Amino acid sequence: MLPKAKKQRLITKYKTHENDTGSPQVQIAILTAEIKELTGHLRTHKKDFSSRRGLLKKVVERRRLMKYLGRENPKALKELAEALKLRISNES
Repeated sequence: MLPKAKKQRLITKYKTHENDTGSPQVQIAILTAEIKELTGHLRTHKKDFSSRRGLLKKVVERRRLMKYLGRENPKALKELAEALKLRISNES
C-alpha cells in the first residue's frame, strides 16, 4: 500500500483538471506505483502467494484501464505510457 503523501504526489502530477482524483490517468499512475512496490516485496519474499495474487489483480486492473483510455483518448494513453515507461500493446 502506498503512503498517503506519495499517492497525493501522483495525483497532483497526473491529474487532468483541478479537482481530479479518479481519472484513468491518475488510477493508472497509482496502480503502476503499487505494482512496482509489490514487485520489490515479492523479490525478497518469493513464497508470499497472497501478495502475488494482489499483484496480479492490480496488473489486470491497470491493463483494463489502459485499454479503456486507449479507446477514449489514445493520445493521452501514449503520453501517460511514455511518462510512466510502460509498454502499450498494439491490440485494439
